[in-house]
Amino acid sequence: MAKQTESPQVIRIAVKVAAGASHSAISGWRDHCLRVRLSTAPERGKANAALIALLAQALGLSKSAVSIVRGQHSPRKTIEISGLSEPDIIRLLGD
Repeated sequence: MAKQTESPQVIRIAVKVAAGASHSAISGWRDHCLRVRLSTAPERGKANAALIALLAQALGLSKSAVSIVRGQHSPRKTIEISGLSEPDIIRLLGD
């Protein structure tokens, strides 16, 4: 589900975002991609900031440990997470 990069503490995951939803929630994994609904509108980076905050909270990490490395202007994003193993990320974000 997640792809491990060179460092054992840095994991990249694929995320599909639906912005403008009625409430923000992590919907779970589908086809090796994490589905996330955000109540924030996709304007001026607000949805990206909300996505980082939601994932960081769900993982128990600081916002600086979660970053968007691809797809800043797209609903399909690649997220880099530092400080957790792949099994921990999958468990915390829902199997």
